Amino acid sequence: MSSSAIEPEAPDLVCQVDNVQGMVDAFSAVRWKRHQDAVIELSEHGVVLIVEETGCLQAKVYLQRELFIRYEYHAEGRPRLGVSLGLFVDCLNTFSAPGRSSIIEIRYPGPDMQLLIKSVDSLDACIYAEIRTRIPDTIAWDYNFEPGGSTPLSFTVKSAALKEAIDDLEWPGSSIKISLQPAPPCVTFKGEGHGDLQIDFMYYANTDLLIAFQCDHQVSYRYKYKFLQAATSNLPSSVIKDNRGSKLTVGRGGMLKVQHLVSVARPSTSHHHVDSAGYQQPSRIAYIEFFVKPEVDEDAANDS
Repeated sequence: MSSSAIEPEAPDLVCQVDNVQGMVDAFSAVRWKRHQDAVIELSEHGVVLIVEETGCLQAKVYLQRELFIRYEYHAEGRPRLGVSLGLFVDCLNTFSAPGRSSIIEIRYPGPDMQLLIKSVDSLDACIYAEIRTRIPDTIAWDYNFEPGGSTPLSFTVKSAALKEAIDDLEWPGSSIKISLQPAPPCVTFKGEGHGDLQIDFMYYANTDLLIAFQCDHQVSYRYKYKFLQAATSNLPSSVIKDNRGSKLTVGRGGMLKVQHLVSVARPSTSHHHVDSAGYQQPSRIAYIEFFVKPEVDEDAANDS
């Protein structure tokens, strides 16, 4: 028998990353409850992690191949695997040491379709982990995000201010109405329940807070509070510390897209990747997107 006949088949993916904490931060941002399943999709372009709930909320973490220091992809098509998000994040956390950047290797699949993780930057010891995977469920709904008109309805606000506003809006105990109006340019968050609370972001009044604004006609949609909270409640401290912005876009039918940027640059070298405007090069950023469906009720449907 020739040696080539007994060589093991190349895994679908072998990759290495030099900032485990960055991955932990990115995946933790979409972890809004203790027991949560996730679907990981592999491709030649990178890794996408998808989570969703009750057909009303979906989140995606995009890790482009450029942020890996090694990325070898051998699969045909785009393999998908299911994992426990909590288990995956907790496992990655064991490889993350405060004050230093650890390099890990991720390999899939193992002999029994496991996700294999090991440390590769220490001569003294090697941490090794295997995570059991499952055949993933079909994604329950297609977000199919489309623009709400010829001009995108969007605004960019400081992430810290957005999180604070959503946290404050828990008090009324109701769904949240988000309104955009072109004149004067303003975004309003309003909760009406056992109490009323309204938060206005005026574009020209504070461009340091509301960084960008696009709107050519007035729109208003209501969203369940727990879904809006899920989109902001677990923002990593690095996003707040770096004073980053989050972009919100209202699509057709009121679909809300919330986008965050999380750094995956090595702490010791992150300053080399920041430009004069304070934004890091795209290759060192994980992109996070939440898609929130609007709340539909008879009262809202009958409003005119």
